[in-house]
Amino acid sequence: MPEDVVFDDAREQRRTPDLIADALIAEIRDGTFQPDSPLPTERHLCERFSVSRPTVREALTQMQARGYAVAGAGKRPRAALPSIATVLSGVGDHIREIFGDAESGAHLEQMRQFIETGAAREAAKRADTVQLAKLQSALERNFDAIGTSDFAATDIAFHRALVSVVGNQVILTLHDMFVSTMIAHRPSTEDAERYDRIAYDEHREIYQAVLEGDVVTATDVMDRHLTRSYRARLKAPLLTPKNGE
Repeated sequence: MPEDVVFDDAREQRRTPDLIADALIAEIRDGTFQPDSPLPTERHLCERFSVSRPTVREALTQMQARGYAVAGAGKRPRAALPSIATVLSGVGDHIREIFGDAESGAHLEQMRQFIETGAAREAAKRADTVQLAKLQSALERNFDAIGTSDFAATDIAFHRALVSVVGNQVILTLHDMFVSTMIAHRPSTEDAERYDRIAYDEHREIYQAVLEGDVVTATDVMDRHLTRSYRARLKAPLLTPKNGE
């Protein structure tokens, strides 16, 4: 390793890609590499740190996951500074991988319920005229999409308009990360139009409660809406076989 990467007793057990990533991140932080400037080539980094290309690539991948590098197709990675969006997007990739597991999916549904019941409560308390207009437009698009393949997208848009009233970018980013994927992984229903109408009517109740500033009703209807939606998608338990079967 070169002189500019120093091992000490506390760090000597750490992996080489970790140390390379730390060294480059320190240089981004101190201004050696400005945000959006290209990082050194893989060849240059291999020579500088006396390591192989796979080791350098692992370090660069780690930097991307931590929000300190942005990769472009066919281009050298560029320096970056982490933001809420970049950090959470990395987490989102891992979250999306666990949708096949029923228990993990249930935990994500529970997290969504906490976020959106809280959002309904806050919206009923303080939604302004512009936010109410956006919510109404989302509701109207949801109505127009009943019985069509566009219903899921308008469903997501209505809930997003409600969550955006809170004005918290972390909460909105978390919501954006997994809600669309969550809905996409839900099994289809036998009577999609009937399901759409039930969902729309509940959206309408939520909107009306928010419009009237009715905190209790807005929260209760949202909680009931999400609980019903999730449970309606659960598979029925298997029946025991009848005699002779």
